Amino acid sequence: MELTYLQTFREIVKWGSYTRAAEQLGYAQSSVSTQIQRLEESYGAVLLERHGRTMKLTMAGEALLPYANELIRLHAESKEVVSKQSAGSLTIGTIETLAAFYLPPYLQAYRRDYPEMKVNLQPANEPFIIESVKEGTMDVGLILDPPLLDPELHSVILRKEELVIVALPGHRFGSMNEVRVQDLANESLILTEDGCTYRAMLLRALKGSRVDAQLSYEFGNLEAIKQCVIYGLGIALLPRIVVEGEIQKGQLIALPFAHPECEFYIQLIYSKKKWLSRAFRDFVDLMSGTNHQNN
Repeated sequence: MELTYLQTFREIVKWGSYTRAAEQLGYAQSSVSTQIQRLEESYGAVLLERHGRTMKLTMAGEALLPYANELIRLHAESKEVVSKQSAGSLTIGTIETLAAFYLPPYLQAYRRDYPEMKVNLQPANEPFIIESVKEGTMDVGLILDPPLLDPELHSVILRKEELVIVALPGHRFGSMNEVRVQDLANESLILTEDGCTYRAMLLRALKGSRVDAQLSYEFGNLEAIKQCVIYGLGIALLPRIVVEGEIQKGQLIALPFAHPECEFYIQLIYSKKKWLSRAFRDFVDLMSGTNHQNN
């Protein structure tokens, strides 16, 4: 039985679709179907079954999945051990905020030290990143969350990141030192996309305090959100790192969002099962420096 079949099996589980898995793997759909058929013949059990438009695991498939993940992880580890440790690949999952405004100087420094390493950057939301790091489809994740405690993951806190309410200069918030959730009543809010952890925190805060704000716009792009605020279409909750340039230019004002749940940290996460090559250890050291907290 080829390892390829297990990789295909895992992709179908991930996407819930033969078609989507084929697209991701670059195979014809018929090839994916044949691989799963042979895998099922090898195990003597049906591993996947259709529920509506989605492929779901059978009980046999549920039993196989953790073994498939471990075999693929061990295969990747063995390749890294056998090959030069200064070469290989590193897959980083991160949110758009950190990919655009935090990570680039670290990637530049890492490329200088490891020019042969192929670094793959995969943007996603935090829940997807966390699950992918656990499964081994991402080597490391960079997230913006409250401190993550997970028995399967190492979590290195890199720094606390302040979340701020951003508004147009001249907005009534300009006379305040901070913004509380009650201050958001009747304001037009420009939100990040669903799945964003600080968006979820803001909506919980509004609901918990029974504050009636207008959820006017929603964008998956940070530049679009900032431009809408600059054009006076509303206010937004964003990490300060995202709006430093606009604040310096006088295009936006930013005030701390005062709420007990508003404690967010940039964190680097990786699996406790992961074999740590020299290149990987050096990446973690580069990101964290000497003063880091490891959970």
